[in-house]
Amino acid sequence: MATRRKGPPTKLSSDAKKELSVVVPTYNETENLRPLCERLFAACKAAGLTIELVVVDDESEGSEETEKIAKALASEGYAVRIHCRKKAEGRGLSSAVLLGFGMAKYATLLCMDADLQHEPESVPDVAKPVLEGSAEFAIGSRHVEGGGLGFEWSMLRRVVSSGAKMLAWFLAPSTDPLSGFFCVSKEVLKRGEGKLNPIGFKIALEVMVRCRCKPIQDVGIQFQERNAGESKLSANQYKLYLEQLFSLYMATYGPLIVLLVILILLLLYMALTSLLPTPRKLTG
Repeated sequence: MATRRKGPPTKLSSDAKKELSVVVPTYNETENLRPLCERLFAACKAAGLTIELVVVDDESEGSEETEKIAKALASEGYAVRIHCRKKAEGRGLSSAVLLGFGMAKYATLLCMDADLQHEPESVPDVAKPVLEGSAEFAIGSRHVEGGGLGFEWSMLRRVVSSGAKMLAWFLAPSTDPLSGFFCVSKEVLKRGEGKLNPIGFKIALEVMVRCRCKPIQDVGIQFQERNAGESKLSANQYKLYLEQLFSLYMATYGPLIVLLVILILLLLYMALTSLLPTPRKLTG
């Protein structure tokens, strides 16, 4: 069970924008939607924010119940909208997030997971740099002051996470570039129009690179244990991540990547030829 973030609510500066669209992709998250919504609106109200919650649900066993919960929340006065996407309309987290961004009515956009590993109480903190104009992109990080894990992660998960982060080292100046808890404006997002790849899991990294976000600010968050449901990660998601990395590196460095590959092949060729025996001279 996730533990709630402690501390006083975030206060924005007087000249900060105060409106925020929060986009949450869901897939079998029926147990999490109500507590997420109630905690999110309470935290944002305390911070002086006017928000809407846009839920983009991919068709699953829990879709019908998820829609009922969202509509019940809306009838209770919460600014909640839900789009129930059928399989024929598309699948996957990244495309769901981009769809939600397109539906949002406010100029500032925030994405977070539905499983409560991203604490709703941290939303004002993550949104603050973008709302106040001090950053074009803000991302929740476990690896800066105030950040960390709220539970014990297995060694395997730590190794996999560290390896995936290292592979993105030269793409984005963030300590946690694979976090799905981030904030950006519609104006900045527009730079990536027609370029953003909706396939894969790491939409934050895609937006940071394709939209040329600068500056980027890491915001400390406590990453909590999943409240309910199961992880959506699979071997195919890791494969898609590697494909995404290749595409982003090519887009960022282009010819330099080709030159690097040629240099590596040349060095390998020279190393191999140096190991071959020297031909003997014929004597007559």
